Amino acid sequence: MRIATWNVNSIRQRLEHVLRYLKDEAPDVLCLQEIKCLDEAFPRGDIESLGYNITTHGQKTFNGVAILSKMPMEVMRGLPGDDSDTQSRYLEAEISVPKGVVRVASIYLPNGNPVESEKYPYKLAWMDRLIAHTKRLLMLEEPLVLAGDYNIIPEPRDVHDPAAWANDALFLPQSRAKFRTLVNLGLTDAFRAVSDAPKQYTFWDFQAGAWPKNNGIRIDHLLLSPQAADLLQTAVIDRSERGRDKPSDHVPVRIDLAI
Repeated sequence: MRIATWNVNSIRQRLEHVLRYLKDEAPDVLCLQEIKCLDEAFPRGDIESLGYNITTHGQKTFNGVAILSKMPMEVMRGLPGDDSDTQSRYLEAEISVPKGVVRVASIYLPNGNPVESEKYPYKLAWMDRLIAHTKRLLMLEEPLVLAGDYNIIPEPRDVHDPAAWANDALFLPQSRAKFRTLVNLGLTDAFRAVSDAPKQYTFWDFQAGAWPKNNGIRIDHLLLSPQAADLLQTAVIDRSERGRDKPSDHVPVRIDLAI
């Protein structure tokens, strides 16, 4: 079972990129972030023609997440814990497979910058809600994949220049501590489970020649429950997508599970 995640930075602008990726890599499940459109504006037809079921949790102009699946799924929209939160950042699907279910979430965690604004406390509070919800999900003892753009650089080896990011919300000690708390619930960072290689990034800014210089950061992650980690076969960053014409600033990350 192939599961991928990709912050596309506008599905309408990257539709051709997504269609090509679906044809070339044929993921069974693709989690998308920053679709930047309402549910009714999502370009369903071309994707459905490739055999995918589509569920979205959209928002006009900003945010928005989606899950594309070749298998049937039951869906929950929104992260529990704050009924006043109107930002579309979390979508969860229980996906039917021949021997049971795999639970997959598409996550677009808040950026948190500028740190001096209300955006950073919102980021930390959102992570607390994710931690609480993950505790409940782990009690189900089923394969779980929490996939998405976490806006967290976990370690210094995950950034081209740690000093340059020292005061950024993505790399502050408080942010990384929350991420460690999440992982330490019993989750596995899929990519780091298969690779210790340095300079492995998933995001390159559009400015200052970041892509040609490989000045990137690793902020797109697939975190696995023990039941999913036991099935992990491969984890790959599809960095070639960043070199295409009019790309997203993120690239897909995909895993294969022995399901």
